[in-house]
Amino acid sequence: MIYFDNSATTKPYEEVLQAFEQVNRDFFGNPSSLHVLGGRAEQLLTTAREQIAQLAGVHANEIYFTSGGSESNNLAIKGTALMHRGRGNHIITTSVEHPSVREACEQLRMLGFEITYIDVDQNGRVSADDVIGAITDKTILVSMIHVSNEVGTIQPVKEVGQRLKDFPKVFFHVDNVQGACKVALDIYGSNIDFCTFSAHKFHGLKGSGFLFIKKGIKIAPLISGGHQEQNVRSGTENTGGIVAMAKAFRMSEDKRKSNSESLLEIRNFIMNQLEEVPNLVIHTPKDNAAPHIVNVSAVGLKGEVIVHALAEQGIFISTTSACSSKDKTPSGTLKAMGVSDEEATGAIRISLSHNSTMEEAKEMVQSLKQVLDRLKKVMRRNK
Repeated sequence: MIYFDNSATTKPYEEVLQAFEQVNRDFFGNPSSLHVLGGRAEQLLTTAREQIAQLAGVHANEIYFTSGGSESNNLAIKGTALMHRGRGNHIITTSVEHPSVREACEQLRMLGFEITYIDVDQNGRVSADDVIGAITDKTILVSMIHVSNEVGTIQPVKEVGQRLKDFPKVFFHVDNVQGACKVALDIYGSNIDFCTFSAHKFHGLKGSGFLFIKKGIKIAPLISGGHQEQNVRSGTENTGGIVAMAKAFRMSEDKRKSNSESLLEIRNFIMNQLEEVPNLVIHTPKDNAAPHIVNVSAVGLKGEVIVHALAEQGIFISTTSACSSKDKTPSGTLKAMGVSDEEATGAIRISLSHNSTMEEAKEMVQSLKQVLDRLKKVMRRNK
């Protein structure tokens, strides 16, 4: 099996699974309980929070545990809007955001908020000038993805964050789900107020994530009732998942620091090989892009047909983001980049991890070329 759908989810490390099992077997107490079992569970949470904060380069009291990226994005955006609507009702985001950002903004529009979507260029990148130029006296939040989950484009997060210092009443949220452990991000240096992470994107378990909230910022909770996570996110903590997430974060960060050049080499090999294939259009830019994503379109074919054909050979890739893959409409991100409906319909996404090898990439490329050739012959016969 060759698994190249890591932007959808990654395979948990064996050590992560072992940590999850041990915690749930030996430290199953509720962290809020006063007895010794609860105290042990609470200590595990404290240690995990400190470890994650150190790896992220922030303070432990700025880490809030959630169920993952979608909840963290919703908490940052809606929590800010509901708490600070007295300042204004305008939110700025981009046209290439993950659905958990875009749809959260659209829900707020129904409540009377104004949403501005900043267009991107043909590489899927926004201009910092356009973001700053959209700010009005009613703006309370700018929300921007760090790394595109579909094409891998890296947004000018640091530049936008630095320029937002001139607008102290505007908060800055960054969706770092796809960039975590792939592309370095200086949270403080980028003047970020909220930053989203999801464990299953860096070899942790589904159902765990965290949101960085800069010290001193208040937001409205979306889940109330138990006063956990400093009254920001109620609900009994997933101790096993959180401990496993801390371990996965450390292991994946170590690999990012030691293996990024190898990962980029594999990505570049795939892109160079696919550039030679007729009627194949590459959407991922070579510059300002993450080292683990390649998005291409087979003109005249359907991406889902290619995905299924490769799956029959034990090679797993995807079409668009996992959250949108069952939607039959063309990718909104590709459309925002100016890609035609025909090209967008034929799009596939190849996404790597630090465990991917050059041998796997070579086999995948060879199989993909064979699949494309076979499907094109079928199309010609049916015309």
